[in-house]
Amino acid sequence: MKKILIVEDESSISDFVKLELEYEGYQVSIKEDGREGLKEALENDYDLIILDIMLPSMNGFEICRRLKREKNTPVIMLSAKDSVTDKVNGLQIGADDYIPKPFAIEELLARINAIFRRVDSLDNHIVKFKDLVINRNSRTVSRNDKEINLTNKEYELLMILIDNKDKVVTRDELLEKIWGYEYEPETNVTDVYVRYLRSKLNNENKEEYIQTIRSVGYIMRS
Repeated sequence: MKKILIVEDESSISDFVKLELEYEGYQVSIKEDGREGLKEALENDYDLIILDIMLPSMNGFEICRRLKREKNTPVIMLSAKDSVTDKVNGLQIGADDYIPKPFAIEELLARINAIFRRVDSLDNHIVKFKDLVINRNSRTVSRNDKEINLTNKEYELLMILIDNKDKVVTRDELLEKIWGYEYEPETNVTDVYVRYLRSKLNNENKEEYIQTIRSVGYIMRS
């Protein structure tokens, strides 16, 4: 269930939007104060934030600016002003969409759905395994935003194991998928590359991402 945060001090608007979003199957929270809204958005994970511009203690522009420094949470900004300047300012500081008040709930729902479709399509090439993040498009692997440099063969080995997580992949399967018929079945090249990969993946706690199944092959358990 996707989580949405509404930061809006007009309860007549926030309560109505919350009711409609919950009817659509979303989990919704409301904050009526700017600073409280920013704190909530930074300390908790939301899939989308609906953010008013005119708020007590901190305006929506500043909230969006500070939020985007630390998170990529999509933001739809609301404003009683339908001015080009406000729209441009909101989009320039990282807002994903802008809707002037008053608005039809159908339009808001359509824009929310459009953002989620875009985010979901971008996320399709991102694979996460424990604390590893793999980008299939760029063929990069990272942990805590630090890239782990892998060779092509090491990357292919990792992806086969991750795509078959919780399943044992035999040495022969790895040999055929990665090296084809270039090597004889009795070669130990698979074991060598698993050792290389382990040395690069193991974190400071020496967690073994790849487990050996004696006389059979390897497995990565989720």
